[in-house]
Amino acid sequence: MVFCEARFFMQKWGKRKAPAHVLRQIFSLPSSRRACYNIPSTDGGLGMKLFIASDIHGSAYYCRRMLEAYDREKADRMLLLGDILYHGPRNDLPREYAPKEVIELLNARRDDILCVRGNCDTEVDQMVLEFPILADYAFLHVDGYTLYATHGHVYNAAHRPPMHPGDILLQGHTHVPTWKDRVFNPGSISIPKENSEHSYMTLKDGVFRWKTLEGVAYHIWSDDQMARTISRTEP
Repeated sequence: MVFCEARFFMQKWGKRKAPAHVLRQIFSLPSSRRACYNIPSTDGGLGMKLFIASDIHGSAYYCRRMLEAYDREKADRMLLLGDILYHGPRNDLPREYAPKEVIELLNARRDDILCVRGNCDTEVDQMVLEFPILADYAFLHVDGYTLYATHGHVYNAAHRPPMHPGDILLQGHTHVPTWKDRVFNPGSISIPKENSEHSYMTLKDGVFRWKTLEGVAYHIWSDDQMARTISRTEP
């Protein structure tokens, strides 16, 4: 079911994949409204595979690496947690800083991308990107989890939004992967900090995995297994 709390529309999609224009309408809602969706996977499974990444900061090199990882994962959707084009005044320029190339790379995947706004994202960025980026937060229902997705500069581990017990907060912003107390951060694609990896996350069948851009999982979390950090050589 796709449900917009602002009552713009409610429609059941059954086993069909919700079309891109529906997802765009949901994620372009003003920040004072919430959006929810629950979409079956394209492979006929019970749940979708979600690819989660954050903080590209205009790096064409790492954007290409991220898209290669997305293709390798065969995920249903890509969720970007903000800070897409601008490097930010507190950061050094990332490798191959080329926002115009990042625009082209991401616009080519616009039908796959869901996005929330980072503190470096502006209305000017939205003018050149062909998918909505200006929602401050979004609710997602995936594999039985309720996920509150936001960038992290407003709501974060120290300042949580209103959430039910068992909900999960997804955030970026710090450029450091985290998995504590149901606050999850994939780290930064392009400018990792505190000696962390250039990394992303996946969610499939109730299991969250943190992976390097080479696809090596280094942390796994699920309600059944809780959390464990694994060897870099473990598949």
